[in-house]
Amino acid sequence: MNKPLLSFFFFLISVVLYSQTEKFPVFEACKDLEISNTEACFKGQLRNLVTNEFKIPKEVSDDNFSGILNVLFLVESTGEFKVLYVNSPYETLKTEVERVFKTLPKITPAKYNNHAVEMQFVYPLAVPLNREVNIEKVKEKPIITQEDIVAVIELPKNEAIVNSKSLFPEHSSNLNIPFTHAEYNVLDSYLHQIENSHAAMKPYVFNDINANVDLDSKKNKLILEDKKSWFGRKLLNEHMAFVKDQDYWFTVNPIVDLQVGSDSEGVNTFNNTRGIQVNGGLGKNLNFSTSFYESQGRFAKYYNDYAELIRPAGGNPAFIPGRGIAKGFKSDAYDYPVAEAYISYSPNNHFNFQFGHGKNFIGDGYRSLFLSDSASPYPYLKINTKFWKIQYTNLWMWMQDIRSELTVDGAYKRKFMSIHYLSWNVSKKLNVGLFEAVIWDNVNDKGFDARYLNPLIFYTAAEFEGGSRAGNALLGASLKYKLNNSISLYSQLLLDDFKIAEVGSGSGWWGNKSGLQIGAKYFNAFNVENLFLQLEYNTVRPYTYSHDELNYNYGHNNEAVGHLWGANFNELIAKASYTKDRWFVNAKLVQGKKGFDFGNASNEESYGGNIYNDNDNRGSDYDNVVGQGNVANIFIGDLQVGYLVNPATNLKLFGGVTTRNFDIENSIPGFENLNSTWITVGLKTDIFNWYTDF
Repeated sequence: MNKPLLSFFFFLISVVLYSQTEKFPVFEACKDLEISNTEACFKGQLRNLVTNEFKIPKEVSDDNFSGILNVLFLVESTGEFKVLYVNSPYETLKTEVERVFKTLPKITPAKYNNHAVEMQFVYPLAVPLNREVNIEKVKEKPIITQEDIVAVIELPKNEAIVNSKSLFPEHSSNLNIPFTHAEYNVLDSYLHQIENSHAAMKPYVFNDINANVDLDSKKNKLILEDKKSWFGRKLLNEHMAFVKDQDYWFTVNPIVDLQVGSDSEGVNTFNNTRGIQVNGGLGKNLNFSTSFYESQGRFAKYYNDYAELIRPAGGNPAFIPGRGIAKGFKSDAYDYPVAEAYISYSPNNHFNFQFGHGKNFIGDGYRSLFLSDSASPYPYLKINTKFWKIQYTNLWMWMQDIRSELTVDGAYKRKFMSIHYLSWNVSKKLNVGLFEAVIWDNVNDKGFDARYLNPLIFYTAAEFEGGSRAGNALLGASLKYKLNNSISLYSQLLLDDFKIAEVGSGSGWWGNKSGLQIGAKYFNAFNVENLFLQLEYNTVRPYTYSHDELNYNYGHNNEAVGHLWGANFNELIAKASYTKDRWFVNAKLVQGKKGFDFGNASNEESYGGNIYNDNDNRGSDYDNVVGQGNVANIFIGDLQVGYLVNPATNLKLFGGVTTRNFDIENSIPGFENLNSTWITVGLKTDIFNWYTDF
């Protein structure tokens, strides 16, 4: 590729004469200097900080680009840096400049007559970083405006060829970034540095993240340069197939999850998943993704027991948690196919529309009390709207109940769910979220109730309007606070039912159904790059998410849609992860207490832990406490280490060990006293969360 030729037709000369009342911005290292020396110190400190942090993008290095980027920036009256414009033929260079300036510390702003004022500068940033340049102050009326720059600078004709060299076309698409906690911990560490980022609604869209994080650059750092053969590149660096033209592209990749292992109960475990994923784009605004998985597996004893406990009506032996209905394979294993797909359309920067079959997640924690991705996929329609400091999500879902009492002629009972989630960045550090959901079904043949299509309505009003038994509404609120550049605090409060008079009485009234989450995240912990720590506490009161109408519980396919554990529990989670180049290690500890039902002839009462049980079958209206009933103390420890084989597909080679101590007062089907250790090794395409910590 020919080296781009840039023509710069302007040269800004700072000959401004300062009065004695005007002072330059001051870095911490310059604060004790004489006023006459602060200008030189400011420029020197800025030059050192920028050049030490700046990373030349791979495509720029490959093209041997040499030139000067004129960076027009502002030191605001608050002392914070803000990039106004970068004239660059490479989008990756522009993104890198913006990233670097966001890492600069807050400083003492410029002053005029002892009043803080903003001050503009031009920084001619030389690439490669081997030339001295002069950082010049711009006059109060910029000599050249952004419009002038755009008019003067002519981008090279082969810019499109440069962009087409990207190995990862999805980065500039409206596709979802596959949601795995390990991957999102890394993304969140970058988003945490950005003012006014919305991080609760998951999965993220590539275009939204790529606007703030140079995803190409971060993936390119993982490319193994010595792999030049076709097989080496496809196995270790690239998509298996990549076709691109002027107005369309698509990639095709195999999906695998090949695991072998054993547990301490003598079960030889395995998973054999083969699949294919096709992603693509038509034009600039429309993207699509489709994935199909064909799988067979046998898992640890506790997992198999639970899978068989939640099996569907109709004779199938199990339901694989988070995946789908299974049929028998050999004598003691399962065969479970899964398909997921969606289309994503963004007509402009404010709206994204998605229709598909998959999962969603709402929250900043490892768990979510609002909407988790622990249940199996479902059809959904989602609208994300962004403006000002607001992100507003409308989500409609089609779910079902697979219990025998709701199955008619082999057809499972359909139900519907609608969710609103409003994320508001109140300030640079504080985010507030408002949540509401409603579940309803086809009672009186009303089908998909049009009242719940209204994107702005309060569901409790619509539920009341439709009749006292028209649905089940839930409300919630979330908070996220950026304590500093490394630590964020987050929380969720869920309200199912409650009476204000009973809340403060301390009587343990059964109808005060609620849940609380409190957590903290520590990015680059103890100044160790890519070390992530998380601590989270969850508690959900008895009978939360349940209902006295069989189909109005907050569940899908015999699984909880909120927290994986359902209700009537408290839980403490500690997580740690670390990545170095392609190597990674993830660790997790879960300690909790949950109250189950006894489930025998002498005690058939519901103690509020099973969201599918009729909450009219409760033992008492009062004196209900978290952990009541058939008490189980639970401890789970999980450690996984591995190597990222291919960054394009997130193919990982891994080994892991899970220790689970489950001590229950009286064993019941699916949950018995069991201390087990489960060891696995394998190769998997890591593109979704699969939870085994219950």
